[in-house]
Amino acid sequence: MSPIRPSFNKAALHYNAHAFLQDEIALRLSEKLNVISVNPEVIIDLGAGTGLLSSKLSNQLLDAQLICVDFAQHSLQANPAQLKVCADACQLPFADKSVDFIASNLMMQWCPDLKILFDECHRVLKPDGLILFSTFGPNTLKELKRSWSVVDSDTHVNTFIDMHDIGDQMLQSGFHSPIMEMENLTLTYDKVVDLMHDLKGIGAQTVHNRSKSLTGKTKFKQMIEMYESYRSEGKLPATYEVIYGHAWKKISPLGAVPVSNY
Repeated sequence: MSPIRPSFNKAALHYNAHAFLQDEIALRLSEKLNVISVNPEVIIDLGAGTGLLSSKLSNQLLDAQLICVDFAQHSLQANPAQLKVCADACQLPFADKSVDFIASNLMMQWCPDLKILFDECHRVLKPDGLILFSTFGPNTLKELKRSWSVVDSDTHVNTFIDMHDIGDQMLQSGFHSPIMEMENLTLTYDKVVDLMHDLKGIGAQTVHNRSKSLTGKTKFKQMIEMYESYRSEGKLPATYEVIYGHAWKKISPLGAVPVSNY
């Protein structure tokens, strides 16, 4: 079992109360369909969770069959969608060439092997099928990373993959001319512990193996003191590098290249 699955299951009940950033990114991701021509019959929301993206897709693509897929069963229970499948994104229980459109909001960063993920998405997509996703890039939570780095050399914050490496892997998996975009979004907090509370509330455990001993508490206090150096206009920033990507499965011999208006 994935070590992060219990965290997401535990957070499911209160996830949406802490997921304002995730909801905003889901909205921005869904709005990209305004400039991408797609008319799918079958959609997979991959890593659907509690349904932040699912609800938006169902309102935009009214005639499509939407299937919500997530490996955390408690998250799916909180998702109001009708069709839900509890499954790992790297082992999809769908037939080859059976899906028109795969959408995924902030799930990819939790996958240990992007090659397996993209190979699997490519397998289930029909020729000319579309994949559209968001994920986090390397500068995500840079203030927290730097604040921990002055305390010790341990890994306290998750490592995220550069968008160019993501695009390269998509090409290797057979996707056609992936288009990648990036933007930085910044949340502000009164206290560092408020940020930590939000991260815990969405199941994103960034602080690994933090000891409850005196030494652990001392390091945590030192990290907070360092983070205070980022305070501006009375607030502490938390930066998120948000990556958006989309690509089509390589066209069938008789097909035509779908057009994106980016």
